[in-house]
Amino acid sequence: MTLSHLPAPAGPADDAPPYEPWEGQTAALAAAGAAGRRAAAWVRSLPRPPLPVPVGGWLAGELPAAIETAMSGLDPEECDRMAPDGRAVDGTGGVDAATMSTLAAVPVVVPEAGWLAPDQQARLLAVASAVTGAVRLIAQDPGTAILHGLLNRLCAVLDHAARPDGPAVL
Repeated sequence: MTLSHLPAPAGPADDAPPYEPWEGQTAALAAAGAAGRRAAAWVRSLPRPPLPVPVGGWLAGELPAAIETAMSGLDPEECDRMAPDGRAVDGTGGVDAATMSTLAAVPVVVPEAGWLAPDQQARLLAVASAVTGAVRLIAQDPGTAILHGLLNRLCAVLDHAARPDGPAVL
């Protein structure tokens, strides 16, 4: 595979225009943070295992904290971009690698949570997927995510997955 580096932009590295928020950005990010808090509250409300196990503590502590951190920390300024030397830089969407690692562990950990109902396990997977999707969406295309309501739609999916236990509301 051959990598071709684009030439560095002319001028000093600090001559980039100042960041201007997208229309509706404040409201969209506030809604995402609120959806993350609701999802974390649902995860914390899940039944505890009959006997203490490491996964039970992780589900009650680390995972809901990661959900809140990710959804409250979304930052459109931390999107994919070109470095001054012309290299492509993957954006983080404002979320650190440790938080993303915790979310990525959900599919591996859920099978160990045998005390949860299959519906609860599936909804945990959906929550983790919606949160990681929101982060990647903000990192890869914040304008589309905010201006066209894609972030709001992922928050609706997150709310649906993290609804209080019981029948689904459509």
